[in-house]
Amino acid sequence: MAVTAPEHPSATTQPSARPVEPPLSRLDRLRVAAPSDPLTSWLLIGGLGVVALILRLVRLSYPSDLIFDEAYYPPEAGEILQFGYEYNRGYTFIVHPPLGKWCIAVGEYLFGYNSLGWRFPSALAGAISIVILARIVRRMTRSTLLGLVAGLLLTFDGLSFVLSRTGILDIFIQPFVLAGFACLVIDRDRYRAHLATVVSTMDTSLGTFGPRVGPRGWRLSAGMLLGLACSVKWSGIYFLAGFAIMSLLWDRAARKSAGVSRPTRAAALRDLPGAAWALGVLPVLTYLLTWTGWFVGETSQGRHWAEQNPETSYPFIPGAIRSLWHMHVEMFTFHSGLDSSHPWESKPWSWLVDGRPILLWNPQGLTDGNGDQIVRYILMVGTPALWFAFAPAMVWMVWRMLAHRDWRAAAVLVGISAGWLSWFANLERTMFIFYMAPVVPFFVMAVALMLGDVLGRARDSALRRQFGLGAISLYIALVVLNFVYLYPILTGLPLSHDAWLARMWFPSWF
Repeated sequence: MAVTAPEHPSATTQPSARPVEPPLSRLDRLRVAAPSDPLTSWLLIGGLGVVALILRLVRLSYPSDLIFDEAYYPPEAGEILQFGYEYNRGYTFIVHPPLGKWCIAVGEYLFGYNSLGWRFPSALAGAISIVILARIVRRMTRSTLLGLVAGLLLTFDGLSFVLSRTGILDIFIQPFVLAGFACLVIDRDRYRAHLATVVSTMDTSLGTFGPRVGPRGWRLSAGMLLGLACSVKWSGIYFLAGFAIMSLLWDRAARKSAGVSRPTRAAALRDLPGAAWALGVLPVLTYLLTWTGWFVGETSQGRHWAEQNPETSYPFIPGAIRSLWHMHVEMFTFHSGLDSSHPWESKPWSWLVDGRPILLWNPQGLTDGNGDQIVRYILMVGTPALWFAFAPAMVWMVWRMLAHRDWRAAAVLVGISAGWLSWFANLERTMFIFYMAPVVPFFVMAVALMLGDVLGRARDSALRRQFGLGAISLYIALVVLNFVYLYPILTGLPLSHDAWLARMWFPSWF
C-alpha cells in the first residue's frame, strides 16, 4: 500500500510543540485545593508556636526596670485594672485607645505589677502572631512547608522578638491584624466554594448578578478583629480600610470566575451591603465597646466634657458620645502634630534596612573583676539577614501581581501599603521603627512567597526542587545564625566592650 507523504515534511523531523493546556472551567477557577495534612500541620505549627513562646519567656522579667515607653503603658494598665479606665491625673494626656493597656493589665492581674506581669501578654501576643502567620501562608500557598518557613522567619525576627518582651502597645496590633486578615482569606475560600457549589448544580449561566449569599461569619469575625486592632492603636484603621477594599475585589473576581456577566455590578449589589456592615459598622461598634470602662467612669479623662460645655453643637447627641468625640479630636491633633525631636526617631524609608533601631536599655558604670567595662544593651532591631530581603521581596510581589495576576502577591502588597506606605503621608511626624510591628508579618509573607518560587512548582523535576529546598534551608540558617549572634544585644546580656562593638554593625545603631 502506498503511503502518502505529509503535507509539511518538516513536521516529521522537528520536535512537536508543547501541548496547549485547555482553559480552566468555571469550577476549576473556583475550586480551592486544601493540603492533605491537617493534623500534621497543626502539630508542627503549634510546636513552633510553643518554641517561640518559650524563647520569649526566657528571662522575660529582666531587666526589672521600666524601659522606654513602658514608663507610660504599664502604669496606665495598672490604673485600668484598678478603676476600669486610665485615671485622669490632670497632668497627662491619654493618647491611645484602651485595649492594648487592657492586654497588659491581664498580665499584671496574673503576675502582679512587675516586669513579668506587664511583659507576659506581649510574649503571648508575639507567639500567637507566629502561629497565625504560619497558618495564613499555609492556606495561601497550600504548603505546610512554606507556612513553617514564614513562622520560623518571624520567630527569629529581632524587632518582633524584642517587642514581644516589652510592655508597649504595638505588639498587640500584630495578632489582631493577622487574625483579621486570616479570617478574610478563609472567607475568600468559603465564598468561592459556595459559588462552585451553585455552578455545579446549575445547567445555565448565573446571569447578570449571580446568587445572593447569606451571612458570612468569617467576614464578620474579620470586622471584629480589625476593630480590635484599631482599639490598640489607630494605625489599625489603614489595615481595616485596605482589607475591606481587598475583600470586595475578591468577591468581584469570584463572581467573574463563576461566569456572572456583570461582576462589578453584582459585587456592588450583592456583596457590598454585607461588607459595609461587617467591615464598616461592626468594627466601629467593636471599637466603642472597648471604651466601656471610660463610659462608666466618673473621673476618666474628658468623660464630662459635654456637660461642662453645653453650648457645643449637636446637643441632641448624647453627652457621652460628644465627650468621646471631643477627646478623639484632641488625640488626632496630638498625633498629627507630634514633631518633637527624639534621639531614636527614624523615617519609614530607613526602616527596611534597620536604618535607626531603638536603644531601650543601657545601664552605665558596670565593670568586671578586672575593672574592664561591661556593656548591657537592649536594642530593638530587626534581624538584618531577614530585613534586607524585605525590599527585594516587595518588588518581587509587584512583579508577580502584574505579570501573573497573583492574588496572594496583591494581598501582601495591600498589607504592606497599609502598614508601611501609610506612614509616608505625614513625614513631619516623629516616628519610630517599632511602628513596623503590624506590617513585619506581611513583609515576611512576601519573603516566604518569594522563597516558594525558589523552591519551584510541584511538577518541576526532583533535582530542581532539591536545589530549591537547599537554598531555602541555607537562607533560614543564615537568619537564625544572625539572630543568635545578635541575641545578647536583644536581651541585655553582659558583654565585653569588644564583643558589644562587634555586634554594632552600623553607626546608626549607636
